[in-house]
Amino acid sequence: MILLLLLYSCFFFLSLLPSARSSALTTAIAANERLCFYVDADKAGEKIGFYFAVQSGGSFDIDFDVKDPNEKVILDGKSERQGDYVLTANTVGEYSFCFENDMSTLTVKLVDFDIMVESEPRREAPAKPGQVADHTSALEESTFRLNSLLLNIKRTQKYFHTRENRGFSLVRSTQNRLFWYMVLESLGIVGMAVLQVYILQTFFTKTGRRYKV
Repeated sequence: MILLLLLYSCFFFLSLLPSARSSALTTAIAANERLCFYVDADKAGEKIGFYFAVQSGGSFDIDFDVKDPNEKVILDGKSERQGDYVLTANTVGEYSFCFENDMSTLTVKLVDFDIMVESEPRREAPAKPGQVADHTSALEESTFRLNSLLLNIKRTQKYFHTRENRGFSLVRSTQNRLFWYMVLESLGIVGMAVLQVYILQTFFTKTGRRYKV
């Protein structure tokens, strides 16, 4: 009987955890391009989580803005590398999340982002609160602590994923620069050798004028 009560209370508190609709994407934004994504808030008071990080391209920065259904800017940033925000949807409707790569003329930016609409239902007492009163408080605390730890692990994974991608992009850019530097250096050496041979050949084969006395 005690086991059944524990299982019932466990399912009850798991149902109290926030329900969420999430979309994690990675997109490439070309130079001078503006790209927008949209989510719907079904009711006022919902929490919207917005995370983004520039994985590669240029200085790893990009412009962004967030607008509510009335086209009012509620969040924006210039030349940001990454961000993690939680917004409250005060208006029901469609919210837009836009990225703009207008500071680059040739560079393509690779952006990893996550938009999550989170709904937090009110807690309702069980049908027979007296039966589970001795077990609910500790179980509730453990459940919400576990949820918080999982969210922290998720943020940490995103952070290291971004660091890894930026490091790889930096290494690849350095390799390309070293390759073209070596190519130009080799061409310079070959050109210098050819020029020296030509000058020496011209100096020794040049015929001068002869005069009789």
